Amino acid sequence: MPELIGFIGLGHMGGQMASRLLERGYRLAVRDVDEAAVRVIANRQEVCVCASPREVAESGASPILLSLTVTAVIEEVALGKGGIVEGARPGQCVIDLSTTGAKTARRLAAELARHGLSFLEAPVSGGVDGAKNGTLSIMTAGSEELLEAHRELLSIIGQQIFYMGDQPGLGQTMKLVNNILSCTTLAATAEALAVAVKAGIDPKQALDVLNVSTGRSHATEYKFPKRLSGSVEGGFALAMAYKDVKLFLDEAEAMGVPAMLTPTTVDMIRFAVSQGLGPDSWALIDLVEQWSGAKLRAP
Repeated sequence: MPELIGFIGLGHMGGQMASRLLERGYRLAVRDVDEAAVRVIANRQEVCVCASPREVAESGASPILLSLTVTAVIEEVALGKGGIVEGARPGQCVIDLSTTGAKTARRLAAELARHGLSFLEAPVSGGVDGAKNGTLSIMTAGSEELLEAHRELLSIIGQQIFYMGDQPGLGQTMKLVNNILSCTTLAATAEALAVAVKAGIDPKQALDVLNVSTGRSHATEYKFPKRLSGSVEGGFALAMAYKDVKLFLDEAEAMGVPAMLTPTTVDMIRFAVSQGLGPDSWALIDLVEQWSGAKLRAP
């Protein structure tokens, strides 16, 4: 029989990753509180739908992959009532693909180890397109031996797999470093392009210049061309962006690192959330459009 993998969290990212594993011949024991998300793959014979994280663990699935959004939910799924630890047997492995922050990763690693379970943190970056195409980058931390044992599995969902070290939390910190830069450059690029547009420069021409100059970034090379082509999907949920940049700020403050620019990014995203903008991080571009009167989208 094909190997049985656990998968908890079948949202925009998780559902795509789970589908890729099924396409590669794995069997899945799955759980999600959203019944509609489960129905997308539930009719496949390789899928066992479970009523709780505990049932996923009781199925004997290993590793159990987590793709969740809220830190408190992740801890409840792993450690709470009806959670993984209640149904798991020593030797099973949990791989967390979520973005939780270093503090939560350290707690999960310690508590799961106390129950005889191994833990690998593996937050991902690349958005829904990356999850669909298997081109995510994965930032792992934990036992290097554990990573090597699951590298083939992870390579189905990620094109670049980085090992950040054996200390729990290092993968999470690296993910937050990536996300604060992603959000900050998105906001900064929107402001810069607003100036270009109001001066009379075509935004596509401005991007052509930026992308062969020192101002280029993922925002100029990918996000803004996609938006100017008429796409309406930014890919990164605004609420998740807010969670991640706030986690970064919390970690910077805990380490005594002066973060002068980060609070501005956090405040800008917080304001967008408070105004009901979204659902994705392109709401930051919408804000700049409203404030500046410059059009930063397709005609």
